[in-house]
Parts: sequence; structure tokens; C-alpha cells
Amino acid sequence: MALTAVHVSDVPNLDQVPDKAPLYATRFSQGIEIGRASEFLVVGHRGNGMNLLQSADRRMNALKENSILSFNAAANYPIDFIEFDVQVTKDDCPVIFHDDFILTQHNNGTVYERRITELSLAEFLSYGPQKEEGLTGKPLMRKTKDGKIVSWTVETDDSACTLKEAFEKVNPSIGFNIELKFDDHIVYQQDYLIHALKAVLHVVLEYAKGRPIIFSSFQPDAALLVKKLQTCYPVFFLTNGGTEIYYDVRRNSLEEATKLCLEGGLEGIVSEVKGIFRNPGVVNKIKESKLSLLTYGKLNNVPEAVYMQHLMGIDGVIVDFVEQVTDAVCKLVKKPDEILLEGEEKVQNRPQFSQRELSFLLKLIPELIQQ
Repeated sequence: MALTAVHVSDVPNLDQVPDKAPLYATRFSQGIEIGRASEFLVVGHRGNGMNLLQSADRRMNALKENSILSFNAAANYPIDFIEFDVQVTKDDCPVIFHDDFILTQHNNGTVYERRITELSLAEFLSYGPQKEEGLTGKPLMRKTKDGKIVSWTVETDDSACTLKEAFEKVNPSIGFNIELKFDDHIVYQQDYLIHALKAVLHVVLEYAKGRPIIFSSFQPDAALLVKKLQTCYPVFFLTNGGTEIYYDVRRNSLEEATKLCLEGGLEGIVSEVKGIFRNPGVVNKIKESKLSLLTYGKLNNVPEAVYMQHLMGIDGVIVDFVEQVTDAVCKLVKKPDEILLEGEEKVQNRPQFSQRELSFLLKLIPELIQQ
């Protein structure tokens, strides 16, 4: 796809935005609380956690990621949002799937891959377990980061789903962090981005009702455009925080991410947690810019790393180990006088750091992360 300059100011707002749509952006810009955790947001990654098919940790393969089953499993814990990836099929249906390509294996052993955005909805839904009894879907395969093709096998499987189904079937108390997914290796035309974003927004505006929504995207122009196309919901820019380098310089640092958000009127940043730990001083600069800051990454499955982020002033974390992290957050992040033993005896249940100790830790962490 050829590059076309994106003039965001020229993009008209959707005229379908309801007059009384809830302005959840105010929670992030003015401190108004939403969700069940008032101090610190916990977000379930692809529901109850991503699938890492070669992992020996059964939690990474317990439930099919990005499925209704996984979303509702995450909702059983005290989380605020679930995060999932949305792409748009060639017949304009927003579906939930992380990878750019979907793979299957034929009887002769040949592996075929198709780009999600080049499938019709019916073709997309033909992969994996089928909703209709008696039907057998195409077996799902997945390409690992090292290029291996493996069977997408989990303990409890579920069928593929659409964004509309998620609104209809997922616990309404849980907010949706909708990642607008685009291929890192394609330079998209403005018209294509607008068309795809409008397809997503039509579903959101019709079915969200009172559900909290956050939009996010690694694609800078998509993030700017979705902010221009609607005013109901906050938009966050996703970034690796400088841990990976891209052709588009806007993706290469937290400083560039901050600049993009301020210029485009976005509400916040979602950064790879290593990018924050390598450069902890940037947190204050982001907060001084009145932007919210969430993080993602494997380190967010470590309770101590999550607690350190709370101390640093980060607003929340996206995690795979939902049960374990929410339990730790409830114990560590709660105010000490809210944590009681039997007999109403008050206890100090979280680590205590002096300012000097905290300063030392913030200086030490970047060195550890570099190792």
C-alpha cells in the first residue's frame, strides 16, 4: 500500500456519535474513576492472558486467547478492562484476532496462511472450533517468533469471534481496551485507515452502551484518526518505548510518543514496561503533560514489578496472569488501613520504601533491564 499523507484536520467526525455517549476520556484527563480498581488499573491481556504455545507454564495455554471464553474468565477477577485486538475483514466486519495472518494445515501436511483483512467474515469464522454442532473447522496453526509452525492447542478452546459478539456476550461490567490492529510492515493509505476505523466505530457506537472503552494502536496515523473520528472515548498510543526501532520515528521513543499524543489530543500512552524501566525519569514528564500511562509486557506478570510501577505513578498494567496479579494488586496497592486480619487488626501488607531507597531502586532498575 502506497503512502498518502494523513491530514487529520481534514477528516470529518462521524455523524453517528450519540448525543449522550459517556465521555470516559474524563477519567483519564481529570481523575474521575471508572472500573472496579480505583487507584490502579489492571487490564487482562487478550482476555485472561495470551497464548504462548511453546511455554511450559500451563497458564499461557489454559484458555484460547481473544475469545469470549477468555474474556468472561478474566471478568471473574477484580479487573477494570480486557484488552483485545481488532482487525476488519474484507467485507467490513470487525473481528478479534491478534496475528496478521491465520494459518491452517491441509491433510497432506501443507501449511497455508491468509491475511485476516483479505478474508470474508465467513472464511474467518471457518477456522478453529465451530459454534454449530457437528461442524468441524479448519485446524489452527500458529507461527512462533522463531519461525516455527506449531499446532494452536490449548486446554480449553473456543471459537473465533467478532467485536459485535464481544459486546453482546461479555460481562457488561468489564471495560474494553480495543487495540486497532494494523500490520507493522505496511504503509497504509489514509482512505484505507478511515474505512477500517469507521467499520469498528459503527459497531462500538451501536453496541457499547454504558461499557467503558479505550482505543489504542501502534499505528500512529490510526491513533490520530480515531481520535478525530469520534469524541466519546479516550485514545492511547501504543509504543515499544524504544525497545525496538521502526522506520516511523514516532514509534521509536517515549518522547516521540508524548509528542504525538500532545499534538493529536490523545489521552495517554501504553508502553512496553521495559521502556519505562530503562528510562524511569520519563514517567514524570508524561504525567506533567497530563497524559495517562499504562504498560504491557512480560514483566507485568511479576507482582513486584507491578508494585514498583504503582510507586512510580503509572496508572495501570496489562497482564497475562490475571488471577495472580489482581490478587497481588489487591494486597499491595490497597491502603494499609483497608487491609485487615481477623479481629479487625490492622497490618502492614506491602513493602515500605523510604524516598532514598526508592530513588536507589529507580537508578538500579535501568541497569538490570539492560542485562
